[in-house]
Parts: sequence; C-alpha cells; structure tokens
Amino acid sequence: MDAKPRRQATGGKVLWHFTMSLDGFVAGPDHAMDWMTGFPSRPGLIDAYVRTTGAVLGGRDGWDACPDPGAIYGGAWRGPLFVLTHHPEDARPVDGVTFLHCDVAEAVRIALAAADGKNLEVFSPTIGRQLLERGLIDEIDLHIAPVLLGAGIRLFDNPGGTPVRLAQLDSDDCPAMVNLRYRPA
Repeated sequence: MDAKPRRQATGGKVLWHFTMSLDGFVAGPDHAMDWMTGFPSRPGLIDAYVRTTGAVLGGRDGWDACPDPGAIYGGAWRGPLFVLTHHPEDARPVDGVTFLHCDVAEAVRIALAAADGKNLEVFSPTIGRQLLERGLIDEIDLHIAPVLLGAGIRLFDNPGGTPVRLAQLDSDDCPAMVNLRYRPA
C-alpha cells in the first residue's frame, strides 16, 4: 500500500456530507430517500458542491438502493464515483463507477487521487464512521431537514463507543450547541 492518507491541509478535503433528519437519520428504512423532497436549499449551495467536489466515495448498500451516478446533486455533478464493497464481483458495471474491495484508508487514497485537488465527498455512514475513527475526516457537513423519520440509517451509530467532540467551523464561538426551533407542520 502507498503512503497512508492523512488529513488535508490545503486542496481537497475528505468531507463527510449528508442531509439528516432532525432525529439523526440520513436515510429511511431500506435506504429510502423520498423524505428529502420539498426542502429548499440555500441559493448557490448545490453549485458550490458541484464546483468543489472532485470524487465521491459511497458504500455498497447505498449504491444498491440508488444505483444512479447521474443523480448526484440532481444530475449537476459528474466525476469519479467509488463504491466500497466486500463483493465487487457481483456488482453490475456502470460507466464512471469504480467498485473497490480494499481497506477504507486505501479507498480514500484512491478517491482523493481521482479528485484531482478537489474535495472527496463521503456518502456513507459506515465508511464515514470508520474514517472518523482513523482521523481521516477533515470536515462533517450536515444539512438538517425539519423532519422526524423515527427509523432508518443513522449518521453515526457507535453503541458503547466514546463520544466524538466536534468544533464548529463557521463560528468564532467555542464548541457550542446549535439551537433549532420547530413546530409540527
């Protein structure tokens, strides 16, 4: 294996990126994503991700639930997509998609090289957790949708693990709670 990937100081970052329900789910049961419709994003946000994303790394369960590389950012983004899987031999080949069977750190090294100086976005809770444990996540970028799912795939599921403290990037405040107020619609 080549040099171990490390946190990025300049250039492309390893960005764990999700829209999440208020109760911590990034997908519904069976990786359902239909709950995400109807929530407008900040103007220019999608364009910013399209410009700064050089490659995407996801997991096989998410890929099997939504096997469409053209769906990323509503079809506005095009680039190398990597799917980390224990069984690449039974994956249906798709243009622009590379199925990897390797360690997560090696997958990041491969995908960062393909990102060509831009960000590598991680679209998998399981892969993101493993990268976080190894210190290979540069940023976590969350968009919280005002919906309670009650079930599904959690962003961070680590029973018995130690809490992971985070520092907010767009604030001069020391790590503070984020206050959200909603009412049932």
